[in-house]
Amino acid sequence: MKIQRLISTKTVSLLTMFLMVISLSANAQTKPDSTPSEKIYINKKGEIHDHGWNKLGFITKDNIVKDNQGKTIYFIDGNGNVIDSNGKKMGMAKKNGSYYNIKGENVVNIGKTQEEKCEILDAKGHNVGSVHKNYKLHACAAHCLLLEKKMNEEKSKN
Repeated sequence: MKIQRLISTKTVSLLTMFLMVISLSANAQTKPDSTPSEKIYINKKGEIHDHGWNKLGFITKDNIVKDNQGKTIYFIDGNGNVIDSNGKKMGMAKKNGSYYNIKGENVVNIGKTQEEKCEILDAKGHNVGSVHKNYKLHACAAHCLLLEKKMNEEKSKN
């Protein structure tokens, strides 16, 4: 009887350890929300920063988003249309912070709000930064400036 109980206890222990190893390896393979270098933050002054708090651009009082050199990236008209610096419609920004590209595909949303900060979520729900509640309409700035930053990094590598 004692031998059977000992074998049974060892089997249960081994199975438990095996399941723990499997679950840990599965968790290690899941993609985190976003790498810190891919996160964008928009503060209450309308300044847009990356994870290292490097200023990437800013939002003017006229709803124009400019890069750090003062070059216009886009503006939002009275109907929520996001228009690039060449006058081309890029998509639609909703007052709730959702952004839809020109094809009507959801690109960015606003998540949980903590005091004055709102989460910026990509279409899959991954956190890509935060925005001050006064600039929810400009959550798409995070998307635009992040894409521009990536393109500039690619160009500098070549």
